[in-house]
Amino acid sequence: MTTANCQLYLISPLDVGGDFPARLEEALSAAPVAAFQFRVKDVDQHEAARLAAPLQAICAAHDTAFIVNDDMALAKRLRADGVHLGQGDGDPREARRLLGPDVQIGVTCHASRHLAMEAGEAGADYVAFGAFFPTTTKAVEHRADPEILRWWQGLFELPCVAIGGITPANARELIDAGADFLAVSGAVWNDKDGPAAAMRAFAALLEGQGAG
Repeated sequence: MTTANCQLYLISPLDVGGDFPARLEEALSAAPVAAFQFRVKDVDQHEAARLAAPLQAICAAHDTAFIVNDDMALAKRLRADGVHLGQGDGDPREARRLLGPDVQIGVTCHASRHLAMEAGEAGADYVAFGAFFPTTTKAVEHRADPEILRWWQGLFELPCVAIGGITPANARELIDAGADFLAVSGAVWNDKDGPAAAMRAFAALLEGQGAG
């Protein structure tokens, strides 16, 4: 998860059953994606592992990192490429001990400079700021300003992820502010023309970036 230019970080909807594997294949075939976050709620680990298996295979075929949301034990079971921790999901140091030196560990830092610095000191591989825009994907308790991305890039080399209500129409501001990754979900899965159309729109936005 190191980058010179801003890249896409795709987050799953909560429902990843049914035809979702085909939709993920469509999305990843349409545009390059650095990482895919597997985010399900209220299912036991066995069921989560069953749902994850085809998605993990699709990500591997597209050279996309497979990141498990919230659950270190599931990440270990799946031998996932990484785990993303919310503020209540455990310490990055604990995740590192459990998952090893090569696994990517991300931490949600909301709009807090303090939390982001703490995450970096604890060994996180990336920090996530947001929500930058209104979103229906999850309840928003924290709103972030693009200025936090500029601040972070001015001081730290650790990559930062922008999250929350990001669409092709509003993403430019975050790219210009220094986001290393755009975390996108609803804008892709809810696009009226399908996931591929949304992915191509994001890809067009990201093409032709400079080296910073």
